[in-house]
Amino acid sequence: MKERLYIFDTTLRDGEQVPGCQLNTIEKIEVAKQLEKLGVDVIEAGFPISSPGDFNSVIEISKAVTWPTVCALTRANEKDIDVAVQSLQYAKHKRIHTGIGTSDSHIRYKFNSTREEIIERAVAAVKYAKKFVNDVEFYAEDAGRTDNEYLARVVREVIKAGATVVNIPDTTGYCLPEEYGAKIRYLMEHVDNIDKAILSTHCHNDLGLATANSFSGVLNGARQVEVTINGIGERAGNTSLEEIAMILKCHHDVPIETNINTTQIYPTSKLVSSLMNMPVQPNKAIVGRNAFAHSSGIHQDGVLKDASTYEIMDPKDVGLDDNSIVLTARSGRAALKYRLRVLGVHIDNEKRIDKIYQKFLKLADQKKEVTDVDILMLAGADTAEAHAVKLDFLQVTTGMGVRSVSSIGLDISGQKFEAASTGNGPVDAAIRALKKIIQKQMTMKEFTIQAISKGSDDVGKVHMQVEYNGNLYYGFGANTDIVTASVEAYIDCINKFKN
Repeated sequence: MKERLYIFDTTLRDGEQVPGCQLNTIEKIEVAKQLEKLGVDVIEAGFPISSPGDFNSVIEISKAVTWPTVCALTRANEKDIDVAVQSLQYAKHKRIHTGIGTSDSHIRYKFNSTREEIIERAVAAVKYAKKFVNDVEFYAEDAGRTDNEYLARVVREVIKAGATVVNIPDTTGYCLPEEYGAKIRYLMEHVDNIDKAILSTHCHNDLGLATANSFSGVLNGARQVEVTINGIGERAGNTSLEEIAMILKCHHDVPIETNINTTQIYPTSKLVSSLMNMPVQPNKAIVGRNAFAHSSGIHQDGVLKDASTYEIMDPKDVGLDDNSIVLTARSGRAALKYRLRVLGVHIDNEKRIDKIYQKFLKLADQKKEVTDVDILMLAGADTAEAHAVKLDFLQVTTGMGVRSVSSIGLDISGQKFEAASTGNGPVDAAIRALKKIIQKQMTMKEFTIQAISKGSDDVGKVHMQVEYNGNLYYGFGANTDIVTASVEAYIDCINKFKN
């Protein structure tokens, strides 16, 4: 009989710490419901004390999901825990995730403390949290660089204080798989009350070892893994949920299983990528555009004869429809709605479907084939209609040996404005014209063209960072014309300004 591995998803907490990937409460609820459909055991819904938005999101996610445990993160102090308790008041199954740094580096430089004082603070936090909830998880931050003997002492004491799960994070992504696995094994063998709690992995991907480290931890006794969809997260990201789930599905010899419905992996990946405006790299394992693509003639020949020659997974196992409907200008609303559903976007409002469909027809007239990326852009584009500042028209003249000239029209809360400007290239000219209308002290800090896939007629995606009044704002634009996409991204930033 296989042992159970619990999946703790922190997409909405650690994953959302990525700059420019913040979600509003409605979007977080949409992701949480999809995570429930995917089969995750624990949803880390946020860090309630960090902001009113995070606090409210934990409350609303608690109301929205039924069987998964809803978890709130805290530091090891009573105020954090009090706020977390309040945010979890509607959760059917609730967990408080509290902890403190345990490495000598954290103890000395972050806390200016001692090993003994850290243990006291850890125990006090767990005992206090235990007054309010039965399920308390303790994290030993920077456990990856913590001396194993001292770490075992910390783990023993927090379990004695009532911790039901103990998280052993490789916070900096420094450990090697053998080293991290040995750390978990050491704790399994040297903590005398380890049978009263579950050990959890939480590995970062700074050296590209997050999944390898997590799996090594599982093979050595950890029975919870902390993961994110698409591996998003702080710095280089976290362990990917889809990678852990499919490793166990493919390796039948490993006597461990999860509750994950793997056919929901691809729709969940697309939903998170779309809402967070964070494209999945084409060669990303499991969910990348090229994960099941074969360009080599030798590979193609082998796959045509027998898919197992080069594919260890059936695309259908992760929710990919290999008999996908190709969308063109002749496709109807039903085909569009079906494809959106396959991609994880469920829209029941027929008026909204009609709006997306009209935009789809315009795009389909410009292209031979409308891709999944295009469809997701169209599904998200109609939200811009509620913005105060909208692009009315844009005309740019450019060419070799001449200075670019741009003319732009904006609709600002129903009023029409026009301006023109020259610039060093079409994008610069368009932005300069835009600034003549929006007379604010704005500075572009980052400008990234994320992807123009397959052909020259595909949608170009632009991510932009603009500084205004000392704050950074992130914008996103998508269009078959990259200059228009750039202006839309800048306008997206402006619509987020706090006046």
